Amino acid sequence: MIRFGDTHVLCAASVAEYGMLPRSTNTRTDREAARGKQSGRTLEIQRLIGRSLRAVTKLDGFGERQVRVDCDVIQADGGTRTASITGAWVALHLAFDYLVGHKLIDANPLTDQVAAISAGLYRGVPVVDLDYAEDSNADADANFVLTAGGGIVEVQATAETDPFRQEQLDALLALSRDATARLFDLQRKALEDAARA
Repeated sequence: MIRFGDTHVLCAASVAEYGMLPRSTNTRTDREAARGKQSGRTLEIQRLIGRSLRAVTKLDGFGERQVRVDCDVIQADGGTRTASITGAWVALHLAFDYLVGHKLIDANPLTDQVAAISAGLYRGVPVVDLDYAEDSNADADANFVLTAGGGIVEVQATAETDPFRQEQLDALLALSRDATARLFDLQRKALEDAARA
């Protein structure tokens, strides 16, 4: 379970799936599987999660296996895709640790950590980890997917009102690097806690 404030996402690695549970928002959201098809937003987020995990995984390092990663939003208050990516990396690491522990693969094929954070310009001020109220009123909205090694996997940024400037984007990136450094520490702690359990 990963929590970014009031956003709660259950991540399990058992490829990437994303879904919002019916009561994750203020009004009930129908299950997309029950409707027979997933929305474009859901498909886009699934692809984003998959790209983020593949970017730090040696794909030939776990043999002829498929690892499913499920990210189910239990409660949504902004940043669901970023919480999903950050939690999914921990779940995937634990799944690979299981394969190593059972001598099914020689080494964990993850090459780096990956985490994501939302950022934006709210009332002209660069901020990270926007909640729904901030996100829906932001001047600019961004998501940064970064690696612990300093790499950039993906940047999604949109001006909601007037165009924003390069220096504002640079400020959002700098804040996001600081925030993901904290997330990388929390990911490592989660793995240490799991190893002791």
